[in-house]
Parts: sequence; structure tokens; C-alpha cells
Amino acid sequence: MRPLKLQMQISMDGFVCGLNGEMDWMVWNWNDALKEYVTKLTEPVDCIILGRKLAQGFIPHWASAALTKPETDGARKMNDTAKVVFTKTLDKSDPMVIEWENTKLAKGNLLDG
Repeated sequence: MRPLKLQMQISMDGFVCGLNGEMDWMVWNWNDALKEYVTKLTEPVDCIILGRKLAQGFIPHWASAALTKPETDGARKMNDTAKVVFTKTLDKSDPMVIEWENTKLAKGNLLDG
């Protein structure tokens, strides 16, 4: 069995997002030390697992970053790594998923295997 690592941003008081799902509270100084830390965290990752709601922001963000800043290692890593999006509502015809390479949809009941 492969290891699974959970990575998420959360405030000291357990705040993940606003009432409407907004994540604009996550503002930090993206300096070289933070960039190096995040790069080391994500370096060994070979598959990214996302829920539908996170994927709908995550995918367009990194796809856009790859176009506007192709030299960015973080964007390259996020776009090149295999991704699985768990969803009951998205279809393969959804352009958000089809346009992002290396992305598969996991649909249906997980207990059914």
C-alpha cells in the first residue's frame, strides 16, 4: 500500500474556508523560504487526489499558471502530476476536467470498489 499525505491550509482556530467556500483568507508572503518548503513537500508526490469543489478552483488556477508563468516549478509539478477528482456530478464532457491533462474522474460509490 502506498502512503497517503493530506496537505491542506487551515487557520490556528480551524478555519478552512468562508461560508461560501471562499479561500481568500490564505494570504502569505510567498518568499524563497516558503517556496523551497512547499517544493520539498510536493517533490515526492506522484498522484494528487481532489474533491470536485477543490478541483474546480485548483485546476483552472494551475492550468492558468502554466500558461502565464511556464518557468514556475510549482505549476509544472501540479500540471504534470497525475490527478484523480472524486465526483458524483462532473462528467467527462465537462471542459474543466478534459482540458487538464493527467486527470481522471472517480465516480460512483467508493464502497463498491
